[in-house]
Amino acid sequence: MFSLFCLVYSSAGFATQKIQPAQRVISLAPHTTELAYAAGLGPAMIAVSDYSDYPEQAKNLEKVANYHGIKLERIIALKPDLILAWEGGNSPRELKKLEQLGMTVFYSKPTTLDDIAIAIEELSQWATDPSYAQKTLTNYRADLEQLRSQYAHKRKVPFFYQLSTKPMISVAGSSWPSQVFTLCQGENIFQNSPSPYPQVSEEQVVVRQPEVIFTSEHAVDNNNWHHWKDKLPAQDKQQIWSLHSDWLNRPTPRTLNAVKQVCQYLDTARKAM
Repeated sequence: MFSLFCLVYSSAGFATQKIQPAQRVISLAPHTTELAYAAGLGPAMIAVSDYSDYPEQAKNLEKVANYHGIKLERIIALKPDLILAWEGGNSPRELKKLEQLGMTVFYSKPTTLDDIAIAIEELSQWATDPSYAQKTLTNYRADLEQLRSQYAHKRKVPFFYQLSTKPMISVAGSSWPSQVFTLCQGENIFQNSPSPYPQVSEEQVVVRQPEVIFTSEHAVDNNNWHHWKDKLPAQDKQQIWSLHSDWLNRPTPRTLNAVKQVCQYLDTARKAM
């Protein structure tokens, strides 16, 4: 399940309280910014993290967080009544300080595609008009089920996802965004790696013979496989494709764009057999 909860700290410890519409919302990660707007919290947004560039209006908001941490004093000065945090991405120590000051913190940590809808539904409880999110939720869930049905019985295609180049890092197990590839019947050649984000070598990739290689925009050289001609199916068939990083790496309604992109590429690989 998605780890979603609201914590309010008092002298008696953590407690729950009735949710009131939020008037001043701060998002500490790009994906929670997108989720907030999808949930109808756009009018209440006052500050966001670096790289919060969707929707367009988020670009104009003050930036109070980045990969190095959060601007704790500035956040306190802005007096938010709701803070959206990325569990595992934002500093637990800094978030703890905000909780101790009595601030409400909503934690987001995705594990499945269904969790995106759950997050929007949870966040909509803080919206002035909770019904705003219903259209997004209805469309998202319907499109997701349609895609699941469409690809449920497709042939599995072995693939490698190259998240970065130096070092070369991939994803394994249920680590995000594995759910996207799984829906499309992609078979991850490093699925069973003990590390969620394994560092691998070109030789390890070649030995596993992927039919498709997907690359991220963070993989600087997307054409570094040409010297494996006649040894690597993905290279020989010219099935090395770059994916839209924001669609793929941010768990938001736009993740369905990533699903459609990945599924179309895997269909191309199936037709090439």
